[in-house]
Amino acid sequence: MNESRRQAALDYHALPEPGKISIHITKECQTQDDLGLAYTPGVAEPVRAIVEDPENAFNYTAKGNLVAVITNGTAVLGLGNTGALASKPVMEGKGVLFKKFAGINVFDIEVDARDADDFVNTVANIAPTFGGINLEDIAAPHCFEIEKRLIEKLDIPVFHDDQHGTAVIIAAGLLNALEIQQKTLEAARIVCLGAGAAAYASMNLLIELGAKRDNLRMVDRKGVIHSGRNDLNDYKQQFAVETEDRTLEDAMQDADVFIGLSGPNLVSPEILEKMSLRPIVFALSNPDPEISPVLAHSVHHDMIMATGRSDYPNQVNNVLGFPFIFRGALDVRARRINEKMLIACVHALMALAREPVPEEVLQAYKLDRLEFGPQYIIPKPFDPRLIDVVPPAIAQAAVASGVAKLGYPKHYPTTQITEALI
Repeated sequence: MNESRRQAALDYHALPEPGKISIHITKECQTQDDLGLAYTPGVAEPVRAIVEDPENAFNYTAKGNLVAVITNGTAVLGLGNTGALASKPVMEGKGVLFKKFAGINVFDIEVDARDADDFVNTVANIAPTFGGINLEDIAAPHCFEIEKRLIEKLDIPVFHDDQHGTAVIIAAGLLNALEIQQKTLEAARIVCLGAGAAAYASMNLLIELGAKRDNLRMVDRKGVIHSGRNDLNDYKQQFAVETEDRTLEDAMQDADVFIGLSGPNLVSPEILEKMSLRPIVFALSNPDPEISPVLAHSVHHDMIMATGRSDYPNQVNNVLGFPFIFRGALDVRARRINEKMLIACVHALMALAREPVPEEVLQAYKLDRLEFGPQYIIPKPFDPRLIDVVPPAIAQAAVASGVAKLGYPKHYPTTQITEALI
C-alpha cells in the first residue's frame, strides 16, 4: 500500500474518534421514572422472568440480535499470527459489516489464548451473552477442533466464517460458472491450491453438492495430497486420493476448475495453460491473486475468472454470506447453522445472480449494464436484494431441518426467488 493510502487507512480508523463501532442505548433514559425502569428497581422484573424461563432473555434483552465476533489472532487476514490485540481492527470491521448489511449488533472479543482448551472454555463461559458466535481468523488445524467443540457445547449458532462463509460464496459462483461453461460439478476435475480452513470447508461443501472426491486434487506446500503420503493430519487425510499426480503442474493437466486459497503469484502461465478448454479459475489470494487476471486471460480467452478483489469482476466476498446467514438463523432462533442452511445460501446466491440487476447496483459500481454471464456469476455485495433473498432461504432451511426454535417469520418479504426456493 502506498504512503497516502496507508495514511488514509490510519486516519479512517483514528478520526473523529478511535475505532469503527460504538454502543447506543435503545430506550429512553431522560427522567427519574426512566432510570427506575432501566435499572433498579424495574430491572428486577425481567431478571425474575428469565429465571423462570431462560427463553425470556430473547424477549427482554438484546441477546437475540447480538453476535460475538471472536478471535485469538492466530491467522489474521493475510497478516498471519498477529496476536489478539492487533486483530481488534479486523474484528471491529466485521462488526461494521454485520450491522451495515443485516442490522445485527456485534461485540468484538479478542481472546489472548493460543491453547484450544483455553479458547473453547472462554467462549463457552461468555456465550450466554449472545444469540450467535462468529469465529474469525483462527489458524488451522485448531480452528476445526474449536468450532466442533463449541457447536457441541452451545445451543446457539457457532460459525467459522473463514471456513464456511468462503465455501458458500465459492460454491455459488462455481456452480453458476460451470453452467455458463457447459460443464457439470459431478464431472469437473477440480484443483485446490491451499489446504487450510477455507480449502477444507470449500471442498467438503462441493462434495456435498455433487463433486466427486476422486476428481479433486488438493495441493499443499509439499505438493498433491495423495494416499501415499505419511505426513498428513486428519483433515488433509480426508482429501488424499490415489493418483500419480505429485505437483501442481501435474494436477492442472486437463483440470476444469482451479481454486486458489493460498498465496500470491504461485501459478505461472505455463501451468495455467495445462487446463482444459473453457476453464474456471478462482484465484482468491488477497490482495494479490495466485495469478493476475490480465495474465490469466492472455493464456485462456475462454476462461471465467474470479478473485477476492473488488476491482475485478466476480469478487468472492464473504460479506455476501455471513451477515445474511446469521440474520436468518437469529430470526428463527436456530440452535446451529447446519449444512442444509449453507446449501440454501448457495442456491439463493445462485438464483439472485441470474435476476436482472437493479439500477441502484449499477450506480453503486459505476456500470452501464450487468447481466448473468462470464463477468457476473455472483451478486455484488451492495445489492439491496440480498437481505430479502438470503435470510428467508436460511430460515426456511433451519425450520425444515429441525434446528429452529421458532417458525418461519411472518414479516419476511415474499419475492419471486424466495417463492421458488421455499
